[in-house]
This record gives sequence, structure tokens and C-alpha cells, in this order.
Amino acid sequence: MRKVIVSLFATLDGFATGPNGDMGWVTDRFREDTEKYAHHQLFGADQLVVGRVTYEIMAGSWPSMTDDSGSADRMNSLPKLVFSRTLEEPLSWNNATLAKGDLAEEVTRLKHEPGDDILVYGSVSISRQLMKLGLVDRFRLWVHPVALGGSGADPIFADYDTTELALVDTTILSSGVVILDYERPGGTTR
Repeated sequence: MRKVIVSLFATLDGFATGPNGDMGWVTDRFREDTEKYAHHQLFGADQLVVGRVTYEIMAGSWPSMTDDSGSADRMNSLPKLVFSRTLEEPLSWNNATLAKGDLAEEVTRLKHEPGDDILVYGSVSISRQLMKLGLVDRFRLWVHPVALGGSGADPIFADYDTTELALVDTTILSSGVVILDYERPGGTTR
């Protein structure tokens, strides 16, 4: 069965975004340092799942990107399942499809199909819902050495009961970003 990996940038105090939903705290110093790991992550998956906001941000930049590593070609060619109540098909980004069913049905179906990992990029709302549904196999938190001091929006872990996670891997980057991989003890519920 395929694994669902939620990959989120986080501040030290647990936020995914700053005031008004911005990510200005992710500076170029962090971006350059995270590219190699992001490349590895991208090539370990063969399906992306995103929400509307993340889709619109990514669709606004990735289609015109090029690079020597192949990451841009990979990102643009991967199938992307988009959850939105407001977007309509056809979606503009290559291989992007609007989800037809509800989140639980669609992701459970994907998990049971053959293939590599299913990567949930950003999309804090989708990530929270998947956690509540017991469909997340691994949380990959990219903790940046930044604290927003309570001015953040989108706390990553909000609105659900205490859940114990097991640390399975740690990667420390030279910029101070620490990538923490956690799994649910005993796996997912579906």
C-alpha cells in the first residue's frame, strides 16, 4: 500500500504561515539549503495532493520553471489531485485534476493503487483533515529557525486530539532547518 506523506514548512512555534497567510519567513537562505532534500522527496513520490491555495501558488510558478536537476520537469509531469470547492475544470497546470469525491474516499483510493508515495505538499487544511481521518502515514516537518511569536496563522497541529508520533528520521541542514520525519505508531487506520 502506498504511503501518504504530509510535507510542511514550519516555524519553531508550530505555524505554517505568518500573519495574513504569508510565508515571508522562508528566505532565500533557507530555499537554497533545502533544494537537494526537496529534489529527493519529489522523486520518491508519484502523486501530489494539494488544496486550492497551494495549487494556485504552485500553478502560478512551476509551469514556467526550468532547472538542471530535473525537479521542474518532475513537478510539472506528476499527477496532481486538487481539492477545492471553488475551482473548475479544466485546471491549467499539466496533469492536475480536480477531486470528484470527498477527501477520505479519494485518498483511500490512491493509497490502494500501485505506485510510490503520495505527497501532500503544503495544504495545511488538507493535512489536518487527513490526520483526523487517520490517513497520514508520515509527517515531514521542515522546521525553520524562526519563531513568529504568536503572530502566526495556520498552526499545523490544531483541532484534533492528542496523537503520539514516532520520530523515524532527522536531517539537519546547514541553514539550521531541521527536517523531522514522524510516523504514527502502528500505521494508519485505512
